[in-house]
Amino acid sequence: MPPTSRRGALAAGLALAVAGSSGMASAAEPTPRLQLTVHHTLAAARPAETIAVPWREVARQLPGARLHQLAVRDATGRLLPYQVTNVDPQAKDPRGEGTAYGELLFQHDFAAGEQQARFTIEKAEAVVPPFPARAFARPVPERLDDFAWENDRIAHRTYGPALAAPAPPGSGKEVLVSSGIDVWFKRPSYLVIDRWYTKGHDHYHQEQGEGLDMYGVGRSRGLGGSGLWNGQRLFTSGNYARWRILANGPIRVAFELAYDTWDADGRPVSELKRFTLDAGQLFTAVESRFTAAGPQPLRVALGLNKAPAYTSQGPVISTHRGADTLVQWVRQRSAGDFGTALILPGADGHADDALNELILATVAPGQPLRYHLGAAVSWSGEFTSTEAWQAHVAAWRERVAAPVQVRITPPAGGVAP
Repeated sequence: MPPTSRRGALAAGLALAVAGSSGMASAAEPTPRLQLTVHHTLAAARPAETIAVPWREVARQLPGARLHQLAVRDATGRLLPYQVTNVDPQAKDPRGEGTAYGELLFQHDFAAGEQQARFTIEKAEAVVPPFPARAFARPVPERLDDFAWENDRIAHRTYGPALAAPAPPGSGKEVLVSSGIDVWFKRPSYLVIDRWYTKGHDHYHQEQGEGLDMYGVGRSRGLGGSGLWNGQRLFTSGNYARWRILANGPIRVAFELAYDTWDADGRPVSELKRFTLDAGQLFTAVESRFTAAGPQPLRVALGLNKAPAYTSQGPVISTHRGADTLVQWVRQRSAGDFGTALILPGADGHADDALNELILATVAPGQPLRYHLGAAVSWSGEFTSTEAWQAHVAAWRERVAAPVQVRITPPAGGVAP
């Protein structure tokens, strides 16, 4: 189902929740509205584009605004679902006016050739109920400390401490030390993580009408796991040690995973990763920061598993190395074909080892390394060939390089930003 259709029902429910709120003011006292103009430089369509407005500007231009009493409208007057982030619930606004929120988020589908769109934000009289979640993440202690995240199009997981713990003799417990990233290919737009974990391991690896986990990780990097490369060998961390959720839908999910110190060819290194996935999108944005002994730069490698599919499917795997991309397409007998990809702006090389195709970059300790990891499956109907998948990866790379720009016009009598 395309992103536009997925949002139709949400907008209808929102209209019922705040209908008439802007009509409460008299003609002599029009409702103050924050005017936004959003523009970009690409001619291509940008479906499910997330627009972020700093909350400090909303609060400054609409004094007394509350995150649960807002109306965000497009140029036609249609009400849009929104999200207000609160990365640190304990932080205080510097003016002493309560919690320091982060951003107000909403989405718009830019059509091909539509390089500008206008929106308004105003205070609503009625409380606006929470919007249905289209992005979600959680730790999964009931499955050996997995950490899983998803949106309405794709799902992922990675592995935690309990899975790496030594197994008691005779327990039959699975033990896996891997900081690789898994992919769950889902059919419905609704969230499946809780349901699939309830079904259990033997069921979500089978197609039962909602998609399945048919991607292999093992001890590889999976889809976009990281490591340090010395020119001949990859040095990788263990399973994540700690997690922190920063935002949890309905539009954006963001979280951090911390990886404890490991030996990278004689140099102690640790890593903190921040993941961000928005509704309607196939790519998760990742920011890695490495802590290392000494100031010398680090040679970082991101990987794609060389053997990502079940052998029973007779997979045929093609790999394309671009200047700052690494793309795979996997043809299978009956389960559907799928693609995976890494986009690493500033990449400066490629390599491989026994398990992984690798894309390389150099980064200083403490500095952010930003990249994107994504996947798609042929039975979605959107990508039925390696050429179609590569075209989507190229289009997403262009979107990353040309973010939308937001211009804020304050209400009459307001304060210019």
